[in-house]
Amino acid sequence: MVLHIKVKPGSKIDKLFFDAAGQLNAKIKAPAQDGKANAYLVDYLARQFGISKSSIELVSGFTNPHKRLEINAKDAEIARILAGLEGAN
Repeated sequence: MVLHIKVKPGSKIDKLFFDAAGQLNAKIKAPAQDGKANAYLVDYLARQFGISKSSIELVSGFTNPHKRLEINAKDAEIARILAGLEGAN
């Protein structure tokens, strides 16, 4: 499954949510320097989805807030988790 996500590093909290336009967003505590935010994002998503970090690959957006990730897990399980997020339609 491919996820398109907008990331805001340097936040006070970690949060995964949908905005008013339906875009998946993540606020993460890690700073946007030296790839720390990307590594933290992968770790955070792995914990949220209950999968290993190696099951998540950052495909594009290494230096951009708009990222594309490949998730190697059951699509139905990921979709169920995403449907339960704040702001999900």
